[in-house]
Amino acid sequence: MISLIKLLIERFAVTTFIQALRLIKIVIGFTLLIFGVILIFTPGPAIVVIPIALAILAGEFVWAKQLLKHVNERFNDMTGRKNDKKEQNER
Repeated sequence: MISLIKLLIERFAVTTFIQALRLIKIVIGFTLLIFGVILIFTPGPAIVVIPIALAILAGEFVWAKQLLKHVNERFNDMTGRKNDKKEQNER
């Protein structure tokens, strides 16, 4: 009986720790994203901060992953770089 209670407490502690890490990751990601949007209108490196925020949020949200992919594609188009994965798939 005691080992069952101990097991339940350990499981609860691990689950709570994982959820706390997710929450911290989400808060940091949204904070950086809001900061990046503010930097669009003020002098600052918004072009660096926003992709970092999206990369952090992409681990938790599908929309952030898709938006990060879109931003990367646009960046590669602007710089003239080609996506290596597309080239490898075409061969």
